[in-house]
Amino acid sequence: MKRILVIRNDKIGDFMLAWPALALLKGAGCHLTVLVPAYTAPLARLCPFVDEVICDPGESGSQIEQAELLQTVADGKFDAALTLFSTWRVGVLLRKAGVSLRVAPATKFAQILYNHRVTQRRSRSEKPEWEYNLDLAAALLKDLGLSVGSVAAPYLQIDTAEVVARRHAMAARLSLPTDKRWLMVHAGSGGSANNLSMRQYEELVCALAKRLPNWVFVLTAGPAERLGVGHLMANLINRQVPVAMGTGDDLTQFTYDIAVADAFMAGSTGPLHIAGALDVPTVGFYPLRRSATALRWQTLNSPKRRLAISPTASMPDPESFKGLDVDAVADQIAGWLEGSASDIDSHIDEPIGI
Repeated sequence: MKRILVIRNDKIGDFMLAWPALALLKGAGCHLTVLVPAYTAPLARLCPFVDEVICDPGESGSQIEQAELLQTVADGKFDAALTLFSTWRVGVLLRKAGVSLRVAPATKFAQILYNHRVTQRRSRSEKPEWEYNLDLAAALLKDLGLSVGSVAAPYLQIDTAEVVARRHAMAARLSLPTDKRWLMVHAGSGGSANNLSMRQYEELVCALAKRLPNWVFVLTAGPAERLGVGHLMANLINRQVPVAMGTGDDLTQFTYDIAVADAFMAGSTGPLHIAGALDVPTVGFYPLRRSATALRWQTLNSPKRRLAISPTASMPDPESFKGLDVDAVADQIAGWLEGSASDIDSHIDEPIGI
């Protein structure tokens, strides 16, 4: 069994889009260790393809922490390392740790620290990010003389009985009706891509509430987003929209909460990609920017379970959502949720799911 170290030590969404590559490596019989920041470690521990997790102290880590990381990687005796996003610090780390096969994209100056580089032009957004990651994983497997198989959604499955139990627990916790469908709305953003404004989310949820009388809305927020989302919830309550609010403080619990939703709506951010890995139907908002397109940052769910919405080139600022026709978008989302998505078997064993 080949021991592989996979490095994706940046944001949640980036790590989630590495899961197909992890699935490909695990399918080839590899033992997988991932190097991730502490805040994405809970997701790494939920990943069915990961055997071990190493937490990266990052650029700001102390000299002692960096030395401990080097020792941990050296002690791992890895046959190869796959760096999905190369940095100088990680490249030096892998060389010092004695990892003989080091694979990374042939981008940035740090590529000189790797002895197998794969040419990629990700900024052209010619295919999904997860496919670029798959290409790197396939190159590594070929270097090791291992067969390259195939992967498919869902990448994270939670036992049906547990999902049902957690759904009822969440219903009790947030006073949610169990005879209606739940649309989870994450209005915050990590800042990596433009998103709707809180005012636009308010208008959109109000418009959807009129079109989807059999749905209720669950707002979610991380610690830094809670104040703004709290104002959003208060405004929606004043407008008599059926709404509740959950939190994303505990990433493991948040993932289970997403799993019980009938659909998930957000900007191109980490929680949207968690929903995609769970194969929950997603509505994603993507700016009209070459490096941030709906194709490049496509979610991991099966094609029928994702709806991507972007500004049009005729809008005043195509890279933002200024001037978005909220009513037209609400018609599109409601039609999709009540139409094509209703043909999908429920991901939970209850008639109230899609």
